[in-house]
Amino acid sequence: MKSIPLLLTALLAFSGVNAQTITKDQAKAEHERIEATAKSEKKACDSLKANAKDVCEAEAKAKEKIAKAELKHRQTGEAGDARKLAEMKAEGAYEVAKEKCEDLDGAKQSDCKKQAKDTEQAAKDAAKKS
Repeated sequence: MKSIPLLLTALLAFSGVNAQTITKDQAKAEHERIEATAKSEKKACDSLKANAKDVCEAEAKAKEKIAKAELKHRQTGEAGDARKLAEMKAEGAYEVAKEKCEDLDGAKQSDCKKQAKDTEQAAKDAAKKS
């Protein structure tokens, strides 16, 4: 399934992080915005059924975790938080890809999940080296 690696690559490649630190008030406002967006995205999944709903929920959860990790990095500007952000992107992409693999059967599903896990591990390894 070629779309899974492309999706993972796209999610992992997106940075959007500003290394400039932000104030506590800015962080609080951003955190509230993240929470509101996450709630809205999760609610949008309610109308879906079966695995489409699971994929939607995994995407919403991943986006929320990544946004919070980005916020943390923007607050501190520390390299350790940048690494954690990259790892969170890898984990989020993996969780979404794993759910998408659920639409497949048998060996195709197993191969899809293995490929997603391998891509996640490669991204985490790259994050540790940077």
